[in-house]
Amino acid sequence: MAEIVRMPKMSDTMTEGVMAKWHKKVGDKVKSGDVMAEVETDKATMDLESYWDGTVLYIGVEEGKAVPVDAVIAVIGKEGEDYKAALDAEGAAAPAADNKTAEAAPAAEKNDAPAEEAKGGLSEAELAAKGVTVIRMPLLSDTMTEGVIAEWHKKVGDKVKDDDILADVETDKATMEVMGYASGTLLHIGVEKGAAAKVNGIIAIVGPEGTDISGILAQGDVPAKPVADAKSDAPVAEKAPEAKEAAAVSSGNGERVKASPLAKRIAKDKGIDLSQVAGSADGGRIIKKDIENFKPATAAPVAVSSSAPAAEKAAPVIPQYVGEEKFTEKPVSQMRKVIAKRLAESLFTAPHFYLTISIDMDNAMTARTAINAVAPVKVSFNDIVIKAVAVALKQHPAVNSSWGGDKIRFNEHTNIGVAMAVEDGLLVPVVRFADGKSLSHISAEVKEYGQKAKAKKLQPSDWEGSTFTVSNLGMFGIDEFTSIINSPDGAILSVGAIQQVPVVKNGAVVPGNVMKLTLGCDHRVVDGATGAAFLQTLKGLLEEPIRLLA
Repeated sequence: MAEIVRMPKMSDTMTEGVMAKWHKKVGDKVKSGDVMAEVETDKATMDLESYWDGTVLYIGVEEGKAVPVDAVIAVIGKEGEDYKAALDAEGAAAPAADNKTAEAAPAAEKNDAPAEEAKGGLSEAELAAKGVTVIRMPLLSDTMTEGVIAEWHKKVGDKVKDDDILADVETDKATMEVMGYASGTLLHIGVEKGAAAKVNGIIAIVGPEGTDISGILAQGDVPAKPVADAKSDAPVAEKAPEAKEAAAVSSGNGERVKASPLAKRIAKDKGIDLSQVAGSADGGRIIKKDIENFKPATAAPVAVSSSAPAAEKAAPVIPQYVGEEKFTEKPVSQMRKVIAKRLAESLFTAPHFYLTISIDMDNAMTARTAINAVAPVKVSFNDIVIKAVAVALKQHPAVNSSWGGDKIRFNEHTNIGVAMAVEDGLLVPVVRFADGKSLSHISAEVKEYGQKAKAKKLQPSDWEGSTFTVSNLGMFGIDEFTSIINSPDGAILSVGAIQQVPVVKNGAVVPGNVMKLTLGCDHRVVDGATGAAFLQTLKGLLEEPIRLLA
């Protein structure tokens, strides 16, 4: 019988995996324990082993593609066996659900049809063909979700032109003008002064006097469908310049000069007479680039009488710099997806607070030099911090705890997670039972984890089960920083660089070596006084490192 191979859950945080490489192809023989493929998870690239003997009958995922956990990725069975029945059985449930949905959809459409007919009137597309324009709340900024009508400049029944300002709209960033870009009669105002309207909600309707607009009003704030008429776009006064974004001003000889509001503002700031500017948009409208490219003609020298006042000094001209906005986009890796999800959950679920303390590292520096003279591996300051943290946690079990909703877990063991930066993000392998290990043992273990992390060879057992986390950016010259707690831990320690600073010892100012530690706490399990007491113990251990050997 054909066996279905599914995407396994290779870590506690894994929701999908990327098929990095297939080691078998359709038709190949496999045995139980053979590596079929390599799967990239959120933490590492891991081997996918077969649990059956047989022939690869089917491969359902191409290399480089992401697959949800528990999805079908292959079929193994006897050579020549019909595997389609097994696949059909797997997919039977999904099509059944799809059929129900498909059946429900036509029914819904049928039910909606009479209701639509009952509404009466013309649709928005039909109204547009008759010269009726629906004015909707435009998106005036990238963060805008709604706008407040600050002032209406027209009322129902007023005649409007396509360059008239209909209203002032207050957004989250500024108060801006909204133009209808339609000529006719203002038939309807959908939002009163002072009221808010969602982006794309109907705020007004302009068209021939007496037009029936009941059909559009009955639909409510249904998002506008694309219409060939560009007038339905309803751009704004301070939006990016387009040919349609234009207002009108009068030239000296009484002729109308059409210009966008943005062009008018720039021209006013620069003191440019719009009647001297040639417009490049439709109908000779003046837009932003016309103002920026405008060069006033050199006026012929004119004789002036001696009694005339001296000409005012010309204002300095600020040169225009035109840059290009560009960017690149890359697909989000599995690791980055999980980092984003877990850190967001931690930050917005656990109430964080932070405590910072300064450590005199003179004795620790002397001790490290002496230790490295005899140790089989080089011991770093981070190794000393890990050891000190583990010893201090034994004396403060409340910091070595985690929130469980209706209970708090107080861990009696000390498993210290060590944050490590890798190319795709961050990994946190765990030094288990660190309080009982020597500095050399901790150093060797951390170095091994670092090599495996860079090679993407860490296993779930390497990063699961931490009770406390240490994050060190001191080697990058960072004086102090705060970290987001690595859930489900109740706290995290941020380690800064050792700085040479003046310190006071025995009443005298002398050179000193100071390192700042910041403890991030989950206030659900760690109180301020509890965290402070832990830091005091940690400070004592680091300033007298001989106590770590006791």
